[in-house]
Amino acid sequence: MTNEKDNKADKPKKIREEDIASPKGMRDILDKEYYEYQGFFEKAADIAVYYGFRPIETPILEREAVFTSSLGVGTDIRDKEMYTLKTKGGDHLVMRPEGTAGIMRAYIENGMQALPQPVMFYNYGRYFRHENPQRGRLRELRQFGLEILGTPKSIADALVIRTMTLILDEAGFKNLSVEINSIGDKECRGSFVRELTNYYKKHIADICPNCKERIKTNPLRLLDCKDERCQDIKEKAPTPIDSLCNDCRHHFKEVIEYLEEMAIPYHINKNLVRGLDYYTRTVFEIIEINPKPEEGLSADALVPAPTPLSLGGGGRYDLLAKALGGKKDVPAVGGAIGVDRVIMSPTHKPQNPRILKKPKVYFIQLGNEAKLKSFSIIEVLRKAHVPIAQSLSKDGLAQQLAIAERSGAPYTIIFGQKEALDNTIIARNMETRSQETVKLADLPDFVKHLKDELR
Repeated sequence: MTNEKDNKADKPKKIREEDIASPKGMRDILDKEYYEYQGFFEKAADIAVYYGFRPIETPILEREAVFTSSLGVGTDIRDKEMYTLKTKGGDHLVMRPEGTAGIMRAYIENGMQALPQPVMFYNYGRYFRHENPQRGRLRELRQFGLEILGTPKSIADALVIRTMTLILDEAGFKNLSVEINSIGDKECRGSFVRELTNYYKKHIADICPNCKERIKTNPLRLLDCKDERCQDIKEKAPTPIDSLCNDCRHHFKEVIEYLEEMAIPYHINKNLVRGLDYYTRTVFEIIEINPKPEEGLSADALVPAPTPLSLGGGGRYDLLAKALGGKKDVPAVGGAIGVDRVIMSPTHKPQNPRILKKPKVYFIQLGNEAKLKSFSIIEVLRKAHVPIAQSLSKDGLAQQLAIAERSGAPYTIIFGQKEALDNTIIARNMETRSQETVKLADLPDFVKHLKDELR
């Protein structure tokens, strides 16, 4: 015998509205906006392929060690922002927070070292970070990335930056600047980190709590601090570029020469480090600059926007392969564009994706018999690659003709009860209002003629 308490336990809980809403920092992308994302990706892929990049797709779920071993202790992504889970089988997995580590894992796992080097990839996908959502910065984010693995040459750094700026230019961003720096390699970075650490220890009483922790865990991130109380100290701090060895200095000089040759505006930001352990030598961010000069400046001056947002960034990651268990270092460089920021920007110029084509024919059906046979007619048009629009759920002729007018389709095909019985269709020219009757058996030939006419 069950008691009242047991009955209450069996009753389903009332679902609140907030219980079935999309998670914080994640959202639905619908209709017009979806096509904007798709259009951006297609154009970006076209440019990437032209410059020699090939597609790659890695899993959304990766083993946790892929990121804990590569991102570095003291980084926000590793310590605060990763979505982690433990499977029933005991595997520790992560919803990927960024793309580079997964691509290097794929490079090692699939034996790509044996391929002709370098190997060049582009990728597009979703990434997940548990951070404070704001415009252009979501917990589910979309990125378009470029990676070149297997070469230490400076032209690879320049190629990544060039391709990213071209993609952004095609998306409507005509006033771009590259923030760029070099943080050295494993040979010269050690002495710089020691110098930086000693400098900050002298000012330990005056810096923010986060920086006090960074001294112990990730000293390079001291130069990333945005806290007001640390700014004066940071301004006088040693910089990576001043500690570069001859090889790193030469490499950075070559990258700058490429930017100048390509007329890409740049600014050497001595405090730019990007904060991840796997970065070496070149690090960069691409920002939109304000085309309107401030008072007192010349008309051609490049003035940072009042609140500039980085549209993309990246750098060289020559140490990543060994961090992931590779037998030897793999020189590599890459970058990624934050597609959400691009799409949400008022500067963005949407590109129609290939799947979204202006209809050439509007298909109208009337009556049950016509509805039953409608799919076979639509299939003739699809196989002939004629873009169409239709409203199969509508019934009235006037209503469907009004929709056909708004669609801008130059031709309308009308298929009613009489036509269904006679096995014919009516083809109407929407400009001249002339029309002709076509037998269903002749429809493929008519469509072929129509297609030639519409070119």
